[in-house]
This record gives sequence, C-alpha cells and structure tokens, in this order.
Amino acid sequence: MERRHFLKAAAWAGALFQAGCRSLPFGPVLEPAGQPGFRAPALERVRVGVIGLGHRGPAAVNRLSRIPGVEVVALSDLYEDRVARQAKTLVEQGRPAPKTYFGSKDEWRRLCEAPGLDLVYICTPWLWHAPMAVYAMRCGKHAATEVPAAVTVEQCWELVRTAEATRRHCMMLENCCYGENELFALTLCRKGLLGELVHGEAAYIHDLRASKLRSEAEGGYQGQWRLEWSKQHTGNPYPTHGLGPVCQYLGINRGDRFEYLTSVSTAQFGLSRAAAARFGRNSAQAKAAYRLGDMNTTVVRTYRGRTVLVQHDTTSPRPYSRHNMISGTQGILADYPLRVALEPKAHDWMGEKELAALKSAHTHPLWRSSGETAKKVGGHGGMDYLMDLRLCHCLQQGLPLDIDVYDTALWSSLVELSEQSVLRQGEPVEIPDFTRGAWKSAEPLGIVGL
Repeated sequence: MERRHFLKAAAWAGALFQAGCRSLPFGPVLEPAGQPGFRAPALERVRVGVIGLGHRGPAAVNRLSRIPGVEVVALSDLYEDRVARQAKTLVEQGRPAPKTYFGSKDEWRRLCEAPGLDLVYICTPWLWHAPMAVYAMRCGKHAATEVPAAVTVEQCWELVRTAEATRRHCMMLENCCYGENELFALTLCRKGLLGELVHGEAAYIHDLRASKLRSEAEGGYQGQWRLEWSKQHTGNPYPTHGLGPVCQYLGINRGDRFEYLTSVSTAQFGLSRAAAARFGRNSAQAKAAYRLGDMNTTVVRTYRGRTVLVQHDTTSPRPYSRHNMISGTQGILADYPLRVALEPKAHDWMGEKELAALKSAHTHPLWRSSGETAKKVGGHGGMDYLMDLRLCHCLQQGLPLDIDVYDTALWSSLVELSEQSVLRQGEPVEIPDFTRGAWKSAEPLGIVGL
C-alpha cells in the first residue's frame, strides 16, 4: 500500500516523524509479561511542564495550577506570545514564574531535559504525542498526553517498552473516562447491577467541518493538521473518547483483552460539500481528495466473547454523541440522553424519578467528593479537572494510574488497525496484546476515589 508523508504540508514538524499508518509487526511474542499495576515512588509535590499552548494547553495550565501540591514550573510552545500569556497568568495568580521554552520546533526537548520536573503534560497535534512522551520518559519524567497517544502500532509498542524500561508512567489524557455519566456507568458495572457484561458501544460523533476548514489565522488547527489527516487517511483516527470508558467497564487489559477487529467506512461526502459551500465548487479545497470516510464503524471481539462497536463521524450534521452504551445480562445503560433499564423491568427505560434516585444512590466517589469543584473549574463539564486531580493524586500517593501505558497503547492502536481493515475491505485484523499475557492476572479497575 502506497504511503505518503503525512506532514509533507507541515514543514514545522521537520524530519521528526515518518508518515502515517502502515502495516507493522506487533512485537516479539516471547517478550516478558507486562507490568500492569505499576507503582512509581510517591511525589510530595508534582512539578509539571506543559508542552503545547494552543487549543488545549491553556485550560490544562489553569486546571493543574488549582490542584493542591501541584506546580506548573515550565511551559513550551512554538510561539512566544502563547508562552508569555500563560506565564503572565500564573504570576498574576501569585505563583512562581515558570521556565519558558519557545521559538524552535526542538525547544520542547529542552523542557523534557530540564531538572526539577516530574511530569510532562503534552497538548500538541496528534503526530507529536508519541515522540514527545517517549522523549520525556527517557529524560526521567512521567508523561501524560492528549489523545490519541500514538498513530501507529509501532509507536504504541515504543510507548510500552519505554515506560517499562524507564519505570515511568505514560497516561493518555482520556478525559471522557471521568465524565459524570461514564463514572456512574462504571459504578453500576462494578456493583453488578447490569449482570455479566456482554456488549458495549462507543463513538465520537462531532461535526468538525467548520473547524477543519478554518485556517490557522482564523483560529483553526495549526497548519490545518486535522484537515491534512482527512486527506491522507481512512479508518477511525480518534477512537478513544468513547472507547476508553467502555474498556474500563469491560475490564479490558484487566481480565479480558481485545482479540481482533473488523472495520468499514462510508465514502467521503461531507468535507467536499462543506468546502464547496464555503470556498466555491471550483476551489482547491472543494476539489481536494479526502480519504477519511464520513462514518467509520469498527467492531471489536474480545477473548471472553464480548463485543464493542466503535464509530467515528466528524463530517455529518449530527448532534454530538459518544454513544456510551453498556449492556449486560441484567440490564443496560445508554447515554445521549442517559437511560437505564434493569431487570425485571428491562423492557422499558426507567422514568425520570427512578433514574434520578438510581444515579443519586450510585454516584461515583470522585463526583460525590469533588464534582462541584470540578464544575466550577471547568473542562468539558468538570471531567477534565477530575482527570487531572486523579492523575496527580495517584502520583502523590504512589498509586497505579487508572489509565496506564497498556490502556494508552491499546486504545490508540485502533487508529492504524481500523485503517488496515478498511483498506482490506473489512478483513479482520489481529489486535496486539500489549500486556503480553499480564491481563490474565491484572487487578480490575475499582470504584476509585481520592
């Protein structure tokens, strides 16, 4: 299959990356087992450096600076004004001035190399995530990266092997795992109210046509990198928002594992029509070849015989949804909108009062203790703050992370694997076991708190 360099049109990325998704080996079968449940030494305070201060980074700086025992001590971005703006805000809030790194595509490396830093928090475009996380860990820092953490299976393996070799955490910042309804669903699953879990559904349905076509000068993505991905790739490039929570419900990597997937995509319609409407039918944007199908549907089967449906659509006029459905032998929870049906009345959804009572009785401890603060601080209704709060709590207490490097690698691997299946007309594709068998004895994620 012919591959072109994804960043051909983005000169600022230099030669750091090779192009997009390609068929790669899944790693030696006889490697030692993985290390789920890894604990790093506890940190009395967590000193954070943030890379990338465009769309996501500034909010991350704000959230992290509000967590007790956490200090934002370093900031990096290509653009000086972005760094200066966040540094000024921290100082105005009475916090020490952070070290700043800007002006070169390699300045982030200096941040990773700097002493006095515990965690590198990565908020850059997709193709930077894995290289930055790997470099941070090799510099002795824990790494946390926005989603997806990697875009090839090879990168996923590199994250796993680097985390194991350096004894550092690598967490994908999958904020949706900390949503109020997602943690409510996890609580119902862990308490057995849905019975034995059978099937989950997940999605990222988000109309991004305008955002993809908007130029950087208009506040769009830097170098229109997301639009460029749509030109170069098919499959599901952004699977983790819906997938992560469902994996936690099912205990994937902790008692079960993904075995194989099959994936199909529709043709591409939405971007071309949106480009024609905005720029004209004869414009270069309208005539461009976009490979990313409007709707991708991927179905995963697990070792224990459960299934997960994952969908991606960012070019159709539809309301936002992550689906977030989990079905068991005693009931079902489905979101957007939230509905629950339980035996012996599972033929009908609960009424509003009954559902409210159920949710009140089974509110997750994180939302019960910190939900109001989370809503005030913000970040997708508070789930971003709870994600950061829980991450820093685990680092401070020397606890295993809720989303470890094996989850990070597995959820991200669907980027390439779904594309492989689509290009092979839906042919099943094996999913690597990044734990190398350790999933069989790994402790399931509990109903965690602070």
